[in-house]
Amino acid sequence: MGAFGWPHLLIILAVILLLFGAAKLPALAKSVGQSARVFKGEMKAMKDEDASGKPKAENVASETPKADIPASPSSSTADPSS
Repeated sequence: MGAFGWPHLLIILAVILLLFGAAKLPALAKSVGQSARVFKGEMKAMKDEDASGKPKAENVASETPKADIPASPSSSTADPSS
């Protein structure tokens, strides 16, 4: 069998572009990047844990970005005097 080269990569990229569309590719790339960052951090933590022999307390949820939840307009604009 042949080696995996540039022509194969271009075909795969074309199929991805057709499936997801150009508008969604930046969001898809951002999501893949965040997943890779979390995976890399977990792998490093596992290696550190194996090297030290005791578990390292790490909260992965604090590393992931949280969605901005807007406050309800009635709670911030309500006038207590009326």
